[in-house]
Amino acid sequence: MKNTILALLSAITLLLSVGFANADDNKNKVMVGEIAIEKAWTRATPNGAPAGGAFVTLTNNGQIADRLLGASSDVAKAVEVHKMSMNDGVMKMAQLVDGLVIEPGATVELKPGSFHLMMIGLNAQIIQGDMVKITLEFEHAGKVDVMFEAARLGAPGLDHTDH
Repeated sequence: MKNTILALLSAITLLLSVGFANADDNKNKVMVGEIAIEKAWTRATPNGAPAGGAFVTLTNNGQIADRLLGASSDVAKAVEVHKMSMNDGVMKMAQLVDGLVIEPGATVELKPGSFHLMMIGLNAQIIQGDMVKITLEFEHAGKVDVMFEAARLGAPGLDHTDH
């Protein structure tokens, strides 16, 4: 009887730990329509900074292309979809006026030095650990609120060990 109870407790512990691991793996994943949104993060900003970047991974699980048209947030006057590139040693950044296409089955990573969201006219400093709500707008999938965790100032990516 004692061995049966111990086996049962071990099985329950194992199931709970697997359940929590799966929940943790998916806690930052948001779905809107056929678009999976993951790894949303931003950077802390210096006090008085006029702008900041936000980064996220988008996967189109659908059969037709979708387009990230734009975004908005209470933390900034405007949030634009931008592309950064190097041309003859000169960094260029431009708004993607027509949005960013996500082809069927494709994953697009918005990251430093590439596609990103530019928060323009920040209303306040973003502090490491802050959760910044940004509303993403897609052509077909519609609008969705996503929480972007603030990494340390200048971080190349969101490192959960920084906290």
